[in-house]
Amino acid sequence: MSDLFKKAVSLGLGLTMVSKEKVEKIVDDLVTRGELAPEESKALVNRLIERGEVEQGQLKSLILEQVNRILKDLHVPTGNDLSILEQRIIALESRIAELESQKVE
Repeated sequence: MSDLFKKAVSLGLGLTMVSKEKVEKIVDDLVTRGELAPEESKALVNRLIERGEVEQGQLKSLILEQVNRILKDLHVPTGNDLSILEQRIIALESRIAELESQKVE
């Protein structure tokens, strides 16, 4: 059964793009063809779904790393950079208002 599991995981993008219903259908087909014992089907579905969730997490992390790297290479400001600039603008506006009020006096 581990060979069967390895084959299922190695298909395309693995289980990252396969729904639970699709996995259940594939496993049911294996049971119907006699390639998998009925009592093993639920455990296999659970293992495949779990593996798919792990692969989705890994793929998401990889994509996030790549996007962050590209944004950094393009010198796109981060949320933190924007927050710092907003604070500086607020401080400058405050200082301008203070200077303008001194002119009036």
